[in-house]
Amino acid sequence: MRTTIRKKIREQRRSLSSLQQQQSAKRLLRQCQQFDLLADAQHIAIYLSADGEIDTKPIIEWLWQQNKNVYLPVIHPFTAGHLLFLHYTPNTIMHDNQYGIAEPKLDVTTLIPISKLDLIATPLVAFDSTGQRLGMGGGYYDRTLSQWHQHQQGPRPFGLAHDCQQVESLPCESWDVPLPDILTPSKHWQW
Repeated sequence: MRTTIRKKIREQRRSLSSLQQQQSAKRLLRQCQQFDLLADAQHIAIYLSADGEIDTKPIIEWLWQQNKNVYLPVIHPFTAGHLLFLHYTPNTIMHDNQYGIAEPKLDVTTLIPISKLDLIATPLVAFDSTGQRLGMGGGYYDRTLSQWHQHQQGPRPFGLAHDCQQVESLPCESWDVPLPDILTPSKHWQW
């Protein structure tokens, strides 16, 4: 069932025209500009969009304009299935990881411990009306957010998605981390 949902929603978001993508990104930026937690945060992890995900570049540029520190995920080179977060600026040297997704070149001088992040923008394939998210299936963000899920400690996660990524209900596993906030172009979902 999860595989079927994942395939269907990925196809839906990839089928959006470039104009629809641009309009959605602008509307999502407005939602982010009204998101109080972003206004109060200084160290924010976000991701670069891929595979039809809603474009995060306008959000990143706005965060830089607000003098916020932006961090991108990097696949941990030694601990399988885990992420590191590196400071991201317009001058960051990038390369493609094993999934073909651009990430900062590993440089320990730009690494931030996860506990020092204020917020983590979390990619997702689908979400439901209870805040459950369905990711790509690798479990990277579920592992990263496990302390938040178990103890409400560490950076607060929030999701970014197209409106078409909402589904009625998602099948859940014990390791799935529901999100307290999901921002779409038309709504701020909050639980």
